[in-house]
Amino acid sequence: MSEQSAHSKYEFKKSLEELRTKKGRGTELISLYIPPTKQISDVTSQLRTEHGQAANIKSKVTRDNVQGALESLLSRLRYVEVPENGIVFFTGAVDIGANKTNMETRILEPPQPIVTYRYHCDSAFFLEPLEEMLKDAKTYGLLVLDRREATVGLLVGKRIEAHRNLTSTVPGKQRKGGQSAHRFQQLRLIAIHDFYKRIGDAASDVFLTIDHKDFEGVLIGGPSPTKEEFESGEFLHHEIQKKVLGLFDVAYTDESGLNELVNAASERLSDLDLMVEKKLMQRFFTELVSDSGKAAYGEAQVRENLNIGAVEILMISEGLRAERLTLKCPNGDYEGGITRNFKPGEEDTSNIPCPVCGSNMELIERVDIVDELSELADQMATQVEFISTDFDEGSQLLNAFGGIVAILRFSTGV
Repeated sequence: MSEQSAHSKYEFKKSLEELRTKKGRGTELISLYIPPTKQISDVTSQLRTEHGQAANIKSKVTRDNVQGALESLLSRLRYVEVPENGIVFFTGAVDIGANKTNMETRILEPPQPIVTYRYHCDSAFFLEPLEEMLKDAKTYGLLVLDRREATVGLLVGKRIEAHRNLTSTVPGKQRKGGQSAHRFQQLRLIAIHDFYKRIGDAASDVFLTIDHKDFEGVLIGGPSPTKEEFESGEFLHHEIQKKVLGLFDVAYTDESGLNELVNAASERLSDLDLMVEKKLMQRFFTELVSDSGKAAYGEAQVRENLNIGAVEILMISEGLRAERLTLKCPNGDYEGGITRNFKPGEEDTSNIPCPVCGSNMELIERVDIVDELSELADQMATQVEFISTDFDEGSQLLNAFGGIVAILRFSTGV
């Protein structure tokens, strides 16, 4: 994914998080989805009709707020040009506490085309169609097995999900006293066959529910010759059998084996964003534990290296929500910047005390750290990559390294 599209996805995701926090006191928040094929004249005609019908709302406050939101939409639609993917308006009187509301409007251009026109009025904005666009629907079936245990799971986008775990009743290779070797072996083969059949049924239960448009294929892992024996025995449903992409050696057959399988199949999955991000994080960890001095982490260290043009690749967690605040003491005792994490929709900065006199400081400027560092990286011809939190290394980036790391072009000693 290019830096531009990844950054756009980050901004879009952040906008949805902020909109999710907005609440109205009644059914006062309007969500308007306009596909590229919809005539604006038809939209304005419906909104005028809705404005007239809103006059019947009993509550004066709700009536005024709904009509105010509709009037705001009508005025904006006079000048709008619908982009190729359509456009979405979110407008309404948002509850800001202390018995007060604030009329707010957000306009989003979706990353994928809007198919259906929709007018929705509720106490919260209607976000489901846009949230669906953020989901990576590309799905792989995962199956790890030996003769004792099997686990069935899915790789959905960048997320590994375990769905079924099975254990067998296959006896060990040592027979009990009194049984002939031939009879014992026959009983053992029957138990193995029955277990393989159970595995095939469990795989069908999980894999056949996936939309065929999103189902990319099946990866099978386990020790040799078990996985080969299972795959060649036609225990899988014929539709699943056609989707098998490869067999891979893995040591574990529990949930951890699913992660091992994805790593073992890295070459087969090399085009996936997940594998690209895994390789980037592995490269960072390699530099970090070596003596090369070409790894940096944390905002301050990475920022300093960016400023001198030493960063080759800047990696930012998709889960990072941080901002740089420039603050000034009203008594003139202090002026400077601080970095803090924030929650979507959070605005209040009134309780940040001056480190000198303790007075509440005034906010001069607020900048999103991701926007700031991305812009600085552009100026220095630095590659920017956004890393998901849906896999172990990506989660480490956010939780252990503050969401910001870099691979350097050369050691700087910073």
